[in-house]
Amino acid sequence: MAPKKFISLWLFALLLVANAIQASTPRDPYEYFFEQFLGDLTEELEIAADEGKQGLFIFFEMDECPFCHRMKRTVLNQPDIQDYFKEKFHSIAIDVEGDVEMVDFQGNEMTLKDFASKNRVRATPVMAIYDLEGNQVVRYTGAASGTDEFIWLAEYYLLGIYKMKDKNGRNIRFSKYKRLKKKQQDIN
Repeated sequence: MAPKKFISLWLFALLLVANAIQASTPRDPYEYFFEQFLGDLTEELEIAADEGKQGLFIFFEMDECPFCHRMKRTVLNQPDIQDYFKEKFHSIAIDVEGDVEMVDFQGNEMTLKDFASKNRVRATPVMAIYDLEGNQVVRYTGAASGTDEFIWLAEYYLLGIYKMKDKNGRNIRFSKYKRLKKKQQDIN
């Protein structure tokens, strides 16, 4: 093989490896996952709708929460998760102990911690998905076990599973959907 051709192939392979490494390198969730919260949830819904998003994802957190830190360190920092959620959701983080003033979905002014309390956030993290009308339709308390479970939570909303009924006429819970997904995963 001619030296120029060999060098070209080697550089091309090096470029492919560099791109693969960059695609899997963890990224800061505050830069790549969460949007800057403007303090007005009605405005956040408008932005989500204008950008063609399918919902608003809120991550209720607090500084001292080890489970919040684990989520940010192992799930929310993953480029494929960040890209998927950026495409589907407008995502923000809310400090459940925050004293910053904000506006809720009904236009009421309150602090971040009052909003968290109004939403019955007693432990963190709480991950909530709101439809584009500001209705909380999915809620999950605790850290996801990993990226698969986190994607399943998004699918649970995006596919409308949360609206479906089981054989007893009750809404299908996320825990049941998660068990089905794990079975599918085990089969494959």
